[in-house]
Amino acid sequence: MAASSNRIMLGPLVAAIDQGTSSTRFLVFNAKTAELLSHHQVEIKQSFPKEGWVEEDPKEILQSVYECMDRTCEKLTQLNIDISNIKAIGVTNQRETTLVWDKETGEPLYNAIVWLDLRTQSTVERLINKTPGRNKNHLKHKTGLPISTYFSAVKLRWLMDNVEKVHEAVLSHRAMFGTVDSWLIWCLTGGKKGGVHCTDVTNASRTMLFNIHTMDWDPELCKYFDIPMEILPKVRSSSEIYGLMVSICLQCLGDQSAALVGQMCFKDGQAKNTYDFVLLICLFSSYPVVSDHGLLTTVAYKLGRDKPACYALEGSVAIAGAVVRWLKDNLGIIQTSTELEELAADVGTSYGCYFVPAFSGLYAPYWEPSARGIICGLTQFTNRSHLAFAALEAVCFQTREILDAMNQDSGIHLSQLQVDGGMTSNRLLMQLQADILCIPVVKPSMPETTALGAAMAAGAAEGVSVWSLNPEDLTEVTSEKFEPQINPEESELRYARWKKAVQRAMNWETTEPVNNGNGNLLVCPKLAFAVT
Repeated sequence: MAASSNRIMLGPLVAAIDQGTSSTRFLVFNAKTAELLSHHQVEIKQSFPKEGWVEEDPKEILQSVYECMDRTCEKLTQLNIDISNIKAIGVTNQRETTLVWDKETGEPLYNAIVWLDLRTQSTVERLINKTPGRNKNHLKHKTGLPISTYFSAVKLRWLMDNVEKVHEAVLSHRAMFGTVDSWLIWCLTGGKKGGVHCTDVTNASRTMLFNIHTMDWDPELCKYFDIPMEILPKVRSSSEIYGLMVSICLQCLGDQSAALVGQMCFKDGQAKNTYDFVLLICLFSSYPVVSDHGLLTTVAYKLGRDKPACYALEGSVAIAGAVVRWLKDNLGIIQTSTELEELAADVGTSYGCYFVPAFSGLYAPYWEPSARGIICGLTQFTNRSHLAFAALEAVCFQTREILDAMNQDSGIHLSQLQVDGGMTSNRLLMQLQADILCIPVVKPSMPETTALGAAMAAGAAEGVSVWSLNPEDLTEVTSEKFEPQINPEESELRYARWKKAVQRAMNWETTEPVNNGNGNLLVCPKLAFAVT
């Protein structure tokens, strides 16, 4: 009875919708202690209509949110926790994934185009060709971003050019554009019956239509992409009430920004890395730092309508956790992700094997769409255990490349790296990362930092105010620290070999004439052979 009574008197609760690339989760936290009380998770299906195309069903995404909410509330009720104490819901989401829907019918006009989709490469090339000097950084002074397939504006441009339903809806003023947060908030706050069409600054800053200095949509950027501003959502801060869902307040925060908040990164120079894909963010409070070394300048968060925006440098790598799925699903080398760690630990070395998983080109710091994945340094001695080790090392080397660029841009040399994401359960990976960076890696004992950050921002919003973001009021998060265990010289040698492998991966998708020996010219892919 005493335990039951304690649960009833928990006080205000705050929830988070965590809508990721591969799954949706709904989590409920105690606003006073940051304790995770209950959660539920549903997997999201991806479709691959053509090579390089990645799509998801917007209706399935929405339905997964409803299912997660229902199941979590059922679990809370079974624990005798009063769900009416949920005072706010934060939304954290996969960021650049792009949707267009009809505001009159509420129906999606096409599948969501996922952030790592490559179909827009021809659109990107056409846009770059019309810029002075064919400069992919032509818009970076306003957006902080290079012109790349990664960001939402080119996906939206492709939809307008190639999907008749989208084209017609834009012409008839029925189209609404948004990233996943906008779609969910619009649906959850009423949809076609008065739903709120908005986004927050962190998601807006990933579209290439948002000016990170004025903190609003930019008419010149919209003109550059030929996108009507009327279809864009209203931009709000990351911590304010957007609308109501059954008397519960809704706010949103992009997934990586949410993880920054959840990791309590509120000071300049603090950084965290998400493992599943590699995405390293280093915080700089009140001014945007423009990168000269292939990084993105992005909005970290804006925690209130009247609060200043905080900026960050970011480096993103498309393929990290996907390496595990590739080894499992495509090659059949492993059956589970746990097996990858066991295989790699058996040998403790890649034995000179290096794996560059550039399956969809290279993102930061290269931004080279023509690169493709390679495995080099193979000998007769190489086996699947060495390949497993090389796959884990690849994740760590990609993080090292981004960290080096970040150090050069900022002049701040990080003394440790905070980490989150599903792959952090792999202890060998965490130790490898510390060894390759030559600095400690700090993993929080509470792994749900992304959802926690969204809940914190929601609970701190004006009008909710059940969660304080003052550093002295925050609950200290316990963590585990992985210290480097190899000497720096060995780390530098392995990293230099990796850099050599990366160069071998470049320019695979370019074409050039090749003589077939009979005097005939053929147009073939330009291949790069790695000989070690």
